[in-house]
Amino acid sequence: MQPVFIVRDLGVIVDANVAMKAHVTATVRSCFAALRQIRSVRRALHQHAVLTLIRALVVTNVDYCATVLVGVSGRLLDRLQSVLNAAARLIFSARRPDHISPLLYDLHWLWILERIKFRLCSLTFRCLHGTAPSYLADSLRRTASAEGRRHLRSSVTTSLVVPSTRRSTLCDRAFPVAE
Repeated sequence: MQPVFIVRDLGVIVDANVAMKAHVTATVRSCFAALRQIRSVRRALHQHAVLTLIRALVVTNVDYCATVLVGVSGRLLDRLQSVLNAAARLIFSARRPDHISPLLYDLHWLWILERIKFRLCSLTFRCLHGTAPSYLADSLRRTASAEGRRHLRSSVTTSLVVPSTRRSTLCDRAFPVAE
């Protein structure tokens, strides 16, 4: 049996070195394909209908499993950001040289790095309040429950213990360690 270098599980494509390049490439490709199809019917639709289509076909695809993208390279994040920028330009019929920040602001869309951090914070909140799966919630420990910290001021805070890691490339992207 031959080893495989790319695996797809629940729609997330993981390559051999967990760089997530294959996943980002597939996401960007499918999103731009959807944007091309929406652009072909853009003139027949109202702006609200275009916005609804883009949210359904593009933004949900970018946001799906965004927490696995913690710690990926800036180059990959830029590729995902280009999808959101193109979607915003399509909604407002803006040209490429126009500034994108006001368009994203009007849509109330976060930048891609902020979206990933928001998803991670939402998942952490759900873990702390018992609405996340137990296998994720069990990986987080509050400072108050840590041994040797019961008499410290940090024991009364709601902070979490961040485990130390050995490998800066892969282990720093794990859920209990991610920023």
